[in-house]
Amino acid sequence: MDLVIVTADSTHLESRPVYDGYFADPFAFRAEGVWWAVGTGRASDEGLCPMLMSEDFITWKPVGHALVPTPELGTDYWAPEIVRCGDRYRMFYSVGRGDKGHQIRVAESARPEGPYRDMGEPVLDPASCPFAIDAHVYTDAAGADWLFYARDFLVGDRPGTSLVVAPLEDGRKVGNDFHLVARANADWQLYEANRPMYGGRYDWHTLEGPTVVRQEGAIYCLYSGGNWTNETYGVDYVSADRPDGAWRADIVASPRVLKTQPNRLRGPGHNSVVEGPDGAMYIAYHAWNAARTARKMHVSPLVWTLEGPRAEI
Repeated sequence: MDLVIVTADSTHLESRPVYDGYFADPFAFRAEGVWWAVGTGRASDEGLCPMLMSEDFITWKPVGHALVPTPELGTDYWAPEIVRCGDRYRMFYSVGRGDKGHQIRVAESARPEGPYRDMGEPVLDPASCPFAIDAHVYTDAAGADWLFYARDFLVGDRPGTSLVVAPLEDGRKVGNDFHLVARANADWQLYEANRPMYGGRYDWHTLEGPTVVRQEGAIYCLYSGGNWTNETYGVDYVSADRPDGAWRADIVASPRVLKTQPNRLRGPGHNSVVEGPDGAMYIAYHAWNAARTARKMHVSPLVWTLEGPRAEI
């Protein structure tokens, strides 16, 4: 669906944790007349992919865990996103062990809240891509589906995790070919210096968590960069005329859509975009609590300025 952003006018939806529990990588969407959010839980949780539901977009309540585990695939399930496919719902997620061997999978359910059961095969071949995370489905103006996701690059400037896109086939598969969306181009996107990866050591940079919106004929890929464990994490964007077009990336000193605000917001990122009850678009994201013990879901208006998209906090 193409999302057209308008200015938010609600006085009740200022930036704040909307749910007190641990809820990382929030993906918010509307279905069956209410709002839902699915996220990444703690590895120690009894269930996978916690779900929230809201009837008014202000009060969010837990409704269980959405994904039925597949133990042989791994122990760590990250960044679920849910899309409607006909009369069914599909959840895209990654699974691996720790930060190794993650593959993108798809699960299906008759209901938005689940339970979702894995459909039996990876979205892309793990042999050709040993690490793939953060799948995001975008439907263009012509009705074609595209899968944005993050994968690793070891060559070139600023090696690390970068963003690519590929046509999504049958709502569940992509081929080995991909189109580059964005690679790191700034110091704030550093994840870890001299990080041990793939048998070597790299000054590792990270771009992840893509979500795509359309505004005035262009598409904007909002992404998170830096290190999710600390205050370097934030949200910036690149833009293009079409998914497989030339993506425009500014070199900036810090993230422009969302960044740490002293005493207010710590390490915000991994966002999604959803239409609120006033017809405006809102950005859902996580940020650390003051004690740095939990990532919690926040919701803020997404507004457009002469300089581009910004979260209004």
